[in-house]
Amino acid sequence: MRRTSFSDMNCSVAQSLEIMGEWWTPLILRDALMGITRFEQFQTRLGVARNVLAQRLDSLVEHGLMERVPYQERPVRHEYLLTPMGRELWPTFQMLRQWGDKWLAPGGAPVETVHDACGHVLQARLECTHCDEPLRGRDQTLRHGPGWVVGDTPLVPELAG
Repeated sequence: MRRTSFSDMNCSVAQSLEIMGEWWTPLILRDALMGITRFEQFQTRLGVARNVLAQRLDSLVEHGLMERVPYQERPVRHEYLLTPMGRELWPTFQMLRQWGDKWLAPGGAPVETVHDACGHVLQARLECTHCDEPLRGRDQTLRHGPGWVVGDTPLVPELAG
C-alpha cells in the first residue's frame, strides 16, 4: 500500500512526517541518537532488510539529518553521522520515549536516561522559553504564523476566516 504524500500541505507536522513517517526511519534515528553510526550496526540492531536500510539512510542524508562520512578506504566504507538538524531531534525522541514508558510499558521503562551532572534519571519537560512555566496543551492558543498562506485549509477550525 502506498502512503499519501504530505509534500503539498502547509503544515510543519506534515512536512516532518514526509521524512519521519516511514516505520524504520524513527528507529534508525533513535539508534543514531544513541551513538550507532555504521550500516552493519544499524542492520544488526534493527534486523531491517539491507535494501530498506540503505534507502532510509540515503533519505536521511538527502534530507540533511545525517551525513555519510568515509571511515575506511579499502574497501570504501561509510558511517552515518547526525547533522545538527538530526541531533536537534533528541528532545522529540526523549518525549516520545517518556510517553511510551508511561502508557505502553507496564513492566517499566526499558531504558532510562540519566543526567550526567546529577546522576538522576531525567524526565524532559517542555517549558515556555520566556517565563519558564511548564507547558500543557490546555495552556496554549494557536494563531497563524509567518508561514501561513492565505487560502490554505485551516488546520484548526477556530482559525478559519
